[in-house]
Amino acid sequence: MRSRLVWMAALLAALVSLGAAADINGKWKAEFTTPDGTARVNTFTFKVDGAKLSGTVAGGQDESPIKDGKISGDDISFSAERPFGTFTYTGKVSGNEIKLKVTFNDQSFDMTAKRVTN
Repeated sequence: MRSRLVWMAALLAALVSLGAAADINGKWKAEFTTPDGTARVNTFTFKVDGAKLSGTVAGGQDESPIKDGKISGDDISFSAERPFGTFTYTGKVSGNEIKLKVTFNDQSFDMTAKRVTN
């Protein structure tokens, strides 16, 4: 009976750790090319509170708050009202990188954000 309880506790701990949100708090930078060939840089500032993701997306001359931000394990999603309209971001965290798919109107493109370390 005792070994069964120990095994169940270990299994529960493993499942909880799999569902825990990745630690993406802080600044991340993405250098990318838009579908029209323009080189751009975005800086993301993320704050995680449970499954809620908040923060900002900053471009060359603007900064927008993150809306509808969610994080579950290594998966993230959010949107932001940028100068050209609403951008939707979905991505996967892997260590110090986040691979994002960005959708705007009927276009989409990929970018990789890297953690900014000071």
